[in-house]
Amino acid sequence: MTLSPRRPRRRRPAPLIGSLALATGVGLAVAPAHAATPTADSPTAAAATIVVAKDGSGTYTTVQAAVDAVPANNPSAVTISIKPGTYRETVKVPANKPHIRLVGTTSSKNDVTIVYNNASGTPKPGGGTYGTSGSATVAIEADDFQARNLQFVNDFNEGNTSITDKQAVALRTAGDQIVLDNIGAVGDQDTLLLDSASKDRVGRVYVNNAWIQGNVDFIFGRASAVISKSAIRLVKRYDGSSGGYVAAPSTAAGKKGFLFINSNITGDVGSRSFYLGRPWHAGGDASLDPQAIVRNTDLSAAIKTTPWTDMSGFSWKDDRFAEYKNIGAGSGAASTDRPQLTDAQAADYEIADWLGGWQPSS
Repeated sequence: MTLSPRRPRRRRPAPLIGSLALATGVGLAVAPAHAATPTADSPTAAAATIVVAKDGSGTYTTVQAAVDAVPANNPSAVTISIKPGTYRETVKVPANKPHIRLVGTTSSKNDVTIVYNNASGTPKPGGGTYGTSGSATVAIEADDFQARNLQFVNDFNEGNTSITDKQAVALRTAGDQIVLDNIGAVGDQDTLLLDSASKDRVGRVYVNNAWIQGNVDFIFGRASAVISKSAIRLVKRYDGSSGGYVAAPSTAAGKKGFLFINSNITGDVGSRSFYLGRPWHAGGDASLDPQAIVRNTDLSAAIKTTPWTDMSGFSWKDDRFAEYKNIGAGSGAASTDRPQLTDAQAADYEIADWLGGWQPSS
């Protein structure tokens, strides 16, 4: 079936984000936030660039030490430049440290890896367990954050029988105006948590030219997120079985959810074994209105012919799931099980619509 048609709107001129930065998918650089020159009563600016290197040739040897060095409420952009290497640590950028950029020093996302192995059920040193959000290798709670040319990994072993709750997040974001360009997010279950600070807050995320890997609900949360020009890789479970779900949005009513555009979804998994997504009503919250749109994307035969499914008693048909002009062996014609946007509707489901006036510029 098709969704209920809407009257076509007059198209507005394409902004810079559509005509340059997002059209190319390479070389994206977001204009730094502008702030007044610090005074005695305003926050102190950090050094413009902090270098991290495992071999001691930088300012710090760990990424978290560099984040810690940024003053609270820093008023201007700080680049944390990370030399090639594997950094086994957890990293947290708190809400009071905006304008941070994590940047690998080479053009390859594989040269810098931040990795850890906490899972939801991993015991914490002080008692209890980490929980899903607490399992993140890297947690970004600040606004105006950027990451490029590096990968975030959670290498928790799903075969660990001593831990029942196996959700293991590689990267969690909870801020607004987040850019993830030329990055990797690698894990199994719950790899990439794109969230917002609270249900009533907007968390806009722009993901470009990324490699995102997992098997169960591995792109999830309530952010208003664009995933563009990205490779979304499906992987088998620890027991060798195929089957899972790409997206589990938990979008608040009246807000935008996930927009997958100009990407490809494939993997070395069984044919017709993966759903595109399902509605996550976090905490059983019936007021949520999960949304996922997959458009202009190449779908492999791994995608089921009925690509959406229910979750925890909530029907996907009561929420907002649709496709538009996908290609590949996993694509399909409009039906009651595969809602398709009309051309008129698709005009309102563009990247600029999702970012709501925020224009990452080159």
